[in-house]
Amino acid sequence: MKLNCWTVLAAAVTIGWSGSGLAQHNPVGESASAAGKAGDARSRIAFASTAFDFGRIGMGAVVGHEFIFTNTGTATLEIKDVRPGCGCTTAGEWNRKVEPGRTGVIPLQVNTAGFLNEISKKTVISCNDPDQPDILLEIKGTVWRAFEVKPSLVMFAVSSEAQTNQTKVVRIVSQLEEPVTMSQQESTNAAFRTELKTVKPGKEFELHVTMVTPLEASARTTLKLKTSSAQAPLISLSAQATVLKPVALSPEEITLPPGPLPVARTNWVLVRNNGTNNLALSDAGVDLPGATVRFEEIQPGRLFRVGVQFPDGFQLAPEQQGQVTFKSNHPKYRLIHVPVVHARTPGRGRNDVHIVPISSKKI
Repeated sequence: MKLNCWTVLAAAVTIGWSGSGLAQHNPVGESASAAGKAGDARSRIAFASTAFDFGRIGMGAVVGHEFIFTNTGTATLEIKDVRPGCGCTTAGEWNRKVEPGRTGVIPLQVNTAGFLNEISKKTVISCNDPDQPDILLEIKGTVWRAFEVKPSLVMFAVSSEAQTNQTKVVRIVSQLEEPVTMSQQESTNAAFRTELKTVKPGKEFELHVTMVTPLEASARTTLKLKTSSAQAPLISLSAQATVLKPVALSPEEITLPPGPLPVARTNWVLVRNNGTNNLALSDAGVDLPGATVRFEEIQPGRLFRVGVQFPDGFQLAPEQQGQVTFKSNHPKYRLIHVPVVHARTPGRGRNDVHIVPISSKKI
């Protein structure tokens, strides 16, 4: 069978063009493929462990741990932020950028001062891993006291009228296996005197703290004891003495919200007698129309409360201040004043003189 020469030539051209097309480099297609691979490049963060258990340590110890991580991805890993969840936890300088296949470190420290028993402190790590943008690291364990101190704050209260020395006892028990010795440091405040006694050698002790009168003003100090233990070489506790007014009010003024009162209300003022003799109150009054006053004696001669009732719709005029007054049998505080004021806004001052001595002109 004879073929038309034009037919053969056309077929050859077609086959040659087709073959040439299969063998040619297609730059557009390869560029798209490369772009796809580049788009798949991602950072991946993997921690050796996200939790560290420090076991059992004494109160006040500082625990440190380095959290190690690896970038298992194909793009640079960036640690954007390290946010401890508590002021007791601090972060050191960490590796901010880690290349693929490399490792980095995030150092954290926890100060256990003030904690007791089991604790767990967490820190949030923010990074550019699309699957784990935020990761939680945890430092946990048990905090114990080498010495049990009860109470750790010794508080005294004394009236300015009648002052006598008072003594309170602080019990100190060692939790250590080995016996310990203890010695006291002299108080730096003359208002306090201390004496250390041994109850059970090497194990139990008592610190006798005495408030020394007379006191003209309130006082506070830190008491320190030295121990033979390397785990807790120093024990510190606080002592505080408060000098009370013979007649004390709480609160010292009555505050009302702005605008008319939507419903009737009663504001109470507690009157405490810290003097030596019993207190009697009488002749209560208030200079605000519509308001009334009444007494309640909670503890005869020692504790009272004064109730001021305001009717619904009551309102103090701008800059207006009222006065609740009542008399007492105390020789220095014959007439007592309690201001009635608007609720204070930031920056507004206050009147601190609420108990008027007998020599005042207001009597």
